[in-house]
Amino acid sequence: MAAKLRVAAALLAAATTVTGQNDSTVGTGASAAGPTWNHADYETSPPVYPSPNATGLGWEDAFQTASDFVSELTLEEKVRLVTGTPGPCVGNIGPIERLGFNGLCLQDGPLAIREATFASVFPAGLSVAASWDKDLARQRGVDMALEFKGKGSHIALGPVAGPLGRSGYGGRNWEGFSPDPYLTGELFGITIEGMESTGVQACAKHYIGNEQETQRNPSGGPNSAIFGGPADAPSIEAVSSNIDDRTMHEAYLWPFYNAVHSGVSSIMCSYNRINGSYGCQNSKTLNGLLKEELGFQGYVMSDWLAVHAGYPAAEAGLDMNMPGGIAFLESAPSFFGGNITTSVNNGSLPIERLDDMCRRIMTPYFRLGQNNNYPPIDASSGALNFFPTANYLYNFTYGPSNVDVRDDHKNIIREIGAAGSVLLKNVNNTLPLKTPSNVGVFGNDASDISVGLYFGGVPFLYNSNTGYDQGVLPVGGGSGTGRMTYVVAPLEAIKSKVFSYNDKALVQYVTNNSEIVVNGIFGPLINPTPPEVCLVFLKTWAGEGADRTSLQVDWDGNAVVEEVAASCPNTVVITNSAGLNTLPWANNGQEVGNAIVDILWGAVNPSGKLPYTIALEEDDYAFADITNSTELLETTDQYAWQSDFEERLLIDYRHFDFFNESVQYEFGFGLSYTTFSMGDASVARVGSGSITAAPGNNTIQPGGNPALWDVLYTVSVSVSNTGDIAGATVPQLYLGLPQPANEDYTPVKVLRGFEKVTLQPGESQTVTFDLTRRDISYWDTFSQQWIIGSSAIGVLAGFSSRDIQATTTFSPLSSSSGGSGGSGGSASSSASPTSAFGSPTTTTASGYGDHAGPWHWSNNQGHKSQGSHWGPPAKQ
Repeated sequence: MAAKLRVAAALLAAATTVTGQNDSTVGTGASAAGPTWNHADYETSPPVYPSPNATGLGWEDAFQTASDFVSELTLEEKVRLVTGTPGPCVGNIGPIERLGFNGLCLQDGPLAIREATFASVFPAGLSVAASWDKDLARQRGVDMALEFKGKGSHIALGPVAGPLGRSGYGGRNWEGFSPDPYLTGELFGITIEGMESTGVQACAKHYIGNEQETQRNPSGGPNSAIFGGPADAPSIEAVSSNIDDRTMHEAYLWPFYNAVHSGVSSIMCSYNRINGSYGCQNSKTLNGLLKEELGFQGYVMSDWLAVHAGYPAAEAGLDMNMPGGIAFLESAPSFFGGNITTSVNNGSLPIERLDDMCRRIMTPYFRLGQNNNYPPIDASSGALNFFPTANYLYNFTYGPSNVDVRDDHKNIIREIGAAGSVLLKNVNNTLPLKTPSNVGVFGNDASDISVGLYFGGVPFLYNSNTGYDQGVLPVGGGSGTGRMTYVVAPLEAIKSKVFSYNDKALVQYVTNNSEIVVNGIFGPLINPTPPEVCLVFLKTWAGEGADRTSLQVDWDGNAVVEEVAASCPNTVVITNSAGLNTLPWANNGQEVGNAIVDILWGAVNPSGKLPYTIALEEDDYAFADITNSTELLETTDQYAWQSDFEERLLIDYRHFDFFNESVQYEFGFGLSYTTFSMGDASVARVGSGSITAAPGNNTIQPGGNPALWDVLYTVSVSVSNTGDIAGATVPQLYLGLPQPANEDYTPVKVLRGFEKVTLQPGESQTVTFDLTRRDISYWDTFSQQWIIGSSAIGVLAGFSSRDIQATTTFSPLSSSSGGSGGSGGSASSSASPTSAFGSPTTTTASGYGDHAGPWHWSNNQGHKSQGSHWGPPAKQ
């Protein structure tokens, strides 16, 4: 590994290859992140019936129109509205011609209209998260949705907050944003707002606990024909994500609060089970959490083939069955369809519930004006999607074929690609490059794609002989992919850049990893040698259905880096992989090469920040492993697949901080070509009067109790550009919340604010973060309320989770909370836990006491620090 020390710079197009050793301390049972985990407590999910009727809160006019429409439907037409059918789109709802309703077209996915000609492929959610840029997230939502609309798609199946990213081994995390619930929640809601501002329905997915791909669907028995496997294999249920109540609310449900508050039209329930019950018929998560607690007024659709029951699923809260039939391509038999008709006629399913399902489906349709001059379905869509035309039951309305919807979207794709690239190392200020005349380009992620522009399957399943190891990785595979019209590969963009300033320059390259590792390329293939700068491009494949991907596909990335760096003193590593299974890549879309060149040559000053932690070694992520084993793969126990989320709230940086573990690069880290500083933090109370521990007993609105969204405090910091060139940075606000007594562990700190600011040299700007009631509360499992703890709340502002520049505290429930509520403090403070946060106190608000946070200030907070960052609390 010594050669790695000679690497001049590492540029993260998504993540980086990491090495090292770290000891993880989380075990199971008594060593779990809180009280002893008792699996028996999570074998069942509480029943919540009946399914709440929508009332159209916030959508009153559209709800009335939908109600009038539904009142005119026959029973057969109502059933048609709730049951998918074969058609030209990924999902289809049949038309009702006599009422002028042309049906609904549903299309994948979260970063592009998956199956379409002349459409753009945008950067993935993880790349947006790495940009930490709310404006870009919103504009991406707008531009993506305009393309869906131009192709006649009413519903875009995205964005994604499930998987959240509990496990670093998850192969599908790239579709979402970040394992931090707050960062995901903000970008999730903003994306939805952008999408729906165009008149397109967003579908937030996958709800909920969908944190691994392995055994996400049942196998064997009657499922063999659908999901594969021998017909005589025993029936094995899908994995059950077993989650405690507090973790559900503060982690996995948190982003869906944002989605519902932002007005999302639909939510897709997931394949997996949650505490023993399938996600698409789990009455607790659908009726109880989503429709009652969050006040969701839209409709719940199933993931494709995630339905395993008829009227029981409808009563549990499912509103729409996709794609409709029990077999993928057929309309019948169906768990809905004729079964729902029969269930209504025999009294098993109340007609009132079916009416509510229909009203929920039609309300967003009318709210977004999709009944007025909405573009027809592009006539080329059917040939791209998977339903044979012979299986169509209805006549769909088509427009022209091959409509070009790309507009100028390549510009924002390139902008996000650069904004979401994270600079991790810059030894001797090698970057930005000036005008090198001998440039070496190496690695299998540099050249153009060799096997076509659509990754419909799971590329990691294919071996290197099929060519999937060769060529740039602009996007992952499966339902989260897109059909590209072109890709700008890095090698192509580098040649264009170099020749733009020197048409006699030399660009040498070897993009076959095996050739680089096995044979000596410097001299035989690269000459004159060494080049002035060597750019190494690496990748790891993943996609829908893939977990632990870099173990299954290892393109010898470390060996390539060592071989190149041994001969080339100025080596820059650019990787689309997360290496050693941290989190999969942030795919930068069709302009990937141009975006990287913008960073390398300094047209764009890097401002991306890690939306997750890069640990020292693969095993450091074992505290939240996916569930898989040879024993499970060979089991005959129908319910054997159980995934206990014993780490509770301590995922990603929350784990590493709580257990004081060193990491390679921390959450929120990223370098710039300039430097920034931060002044003291100040806290101000918004409004006046005392603050209660619990929110008022208000009527639930979309997004839950409206008091949760009240801004109670602001935190302000000044940020200055202390360097010589203009640049952007992301000041980040973390809170140290009180530790509830006798509860599972509270994270040392949680993200509660971020803003991207652009500053000229010498310029300063004050950044203000709003803190809502929810932001400063924890979920009290006893009172079933969001509760503000009685102890002081720590304020930690900085440029990453471990680069804390300013600290202070405030006490919302103290008698002085009506005032400024805090005092400034700098990162050099050395206050002890007692002096900073006081002694443990008691509150009667939630029936038990809470304790001051387990954090303390540290002067040694570098991203590779071996020192004591934050100590764990004493076990209760």
